[in-house]
Amino acid sequence: MTSKPPVLELHGLTRHFASGKGTVRAVDDVSLTVGRGEVVGLVGESGSGKSTVGRCAVRLDAPTAGTVRINGTDVTRLSRRALRPLRKDFHLVFQDPSSSLDPRMTVGGIIAEPIRLHRLAARGEGVRARVGELLAQVGLRPEYADRHPHELSGGQRQRISLARALAVDPDLLIADEPTSALDVSVQASVLNLLADLQRERGFGCLFITHDLAAVEFLADRIAVMYLGQVVEQAPTADLFAAPKHPYTQALLSAAPVPDPAAQRSRERIVLSGELPSPLAPPPGCRFHTRCPVAVARCRTGIPELRTLPGTARQVACHLVADDGTAPDAAAAPATAPAPTP
Repeated sequence: MTSKPPVLELHGLTRHFASGKGTVRAVDDVSLTVGRGEVVGLVGESGSGKSTVGRCAVRLDAPTAGTVRINGTDVTRLSRRALRPLRKDFHLVFQDPSSSLDPRMTVGGIIAEPIRLHRLAARGEGVRARVGELLAQVGLRPEYADRHPHELSGGQRQRISLARALAVDPDLLIADEPTSALDVSVQASVLNLLADLQRERGFGCLFITHDLAAVEFLADRIAVMYLGQVVEQAPTADLFAAPKHPYTQALLSAAPVPDPAAQRSRERIVLSGELPSPLAPPPGCRFHTRCPVAVARCRTGIPELRTLPGTARQVACHLVADDGTAPDAAAAPATAPAPTP
């Protein structure tokens, strides 16, 4: 019996933008997969290219090079017409629900739109019943169907975004910073809802975030991006227990931990310099201009994202050995604040 392909496969994904100052290399040669029922976290600083990866994956942005496969189908160059029937297989949840929901429509109309478009329920009562079911699944009462987005809180609006996304029962959900626009008090409830829905429905999820606590809670596997490239991928527990790439080490050292005593005793990895511009990324390893352990080879040789033998970890660093031995960035001197994850 042939196994089904991953819900998402990106191979060599590249996205460059023309600007008045030159070419912005937003994403360069990114390859990753999301398996069925798997949550893959994509993390990095602002400007790392992670949101562009998500937009290219659902064809809101056209890749400059590389391929995007959804359920094994290459959608990279499909026309809008050819892509339309496939759109029920995937959905994007945006960062800010207030800007992604049509303010002129009722909540019921917003959720019903993809149901009608893909003819997933009988018109009239069938659609209304399906809308009611979806509202219940995201923790909202049936009467919310008659309200407009401006009448709801930020957390309620994001629940509506999730209900709309799940209306087509997608195989792939791409969640782009789904809690960052919400009050801290409601972020946890939305994350818990997303985790519950993912377990119940079994969709694959690409979870894009800068929130390391959220990605540790939700993701099975994590890919770390820096300046348009993936520098490390690993199962979540492995990545948090023993990050290998110096940039991953710096990111994790900057993330707070719940124990105040442990937080005070933690050694912070401090990076030098500023994040380079994607208009002119550094030669060699793109991280070498800020890396506390960089050597001469890092300034000229481009490190390959390679799988460490006998592991499920990939890392792009000249200084990480095949046996997993990695440099300790915390032991090196530095002069500037560590990155904000």
